[in-house]
Amino acid sequence: GEEDNTNEKEYKIKYKILEASLPFVQEHGWTKNAISEGARTVGYPGTAHGLFPRGGAELVQYFYVICNQQLAQTLKKETEAADPSKCKEPALFIQGAVEKRLRMIIPYIGMWPQALVIMSLPPNVPPALANLLTLVDDICYYAGDRSVDFSWYSRRVALAGIYKMTELYMIQDKSADFEETWHFLGRRIEDVSQL
Repeated sequence: GEEDNTNEKEYKIKYKILEASLPFVQEHGWTKNAISEGARTVGYPGTAHGLFPRGGAELVQYFYVICNQQLAQTLKKETEAADPSKCKEPALFIQGAVEKRLRMIIPYIGMWPQALVIMSLPPNVPPALANLLTLVDDICYYAGDRSVDFSWYSRRVALAGIYKMTELYMIQDKSADFEETWHFLGRRIEDVSQL
């Protein structure tokens, strides 16, 4: 009905503003100020940040969701185009997928610690957790893991742990192209593969 249309319109406006806000994160961080600047660039008053009661958390959440969607699309294309006889080992596929997803953070790496702090605040933990689980679910799915047994849970929990550990390692990594982060990731994946 009409309410659905209004909601959908509001969602579209919000997404448009959040998308326009990302370039301002470098300067303003994951904040209402970045959202105000984003709103202005797409023709809304700076006060439009009032549409975002959770402020910067909504910007982080938006970024997380679009990165997950981009990764899922990439993995889907990769698996559809892959020659079945030359399929990557699941461990290598997973390692590549985690690296691809973490590389999406690089343009915001200076501000990423702030994003992590914001998402660890109690009201933001449920959406942050949901995003992480969607991410590991997609990676496992495209790696060919379709099983639904107890190990299904343990694999996903292990992968979520690896993702978070590598993300924390990455924000302190000063090596060229985050080379040490990718080595760290490789070692974590290897440890789990041996289990």
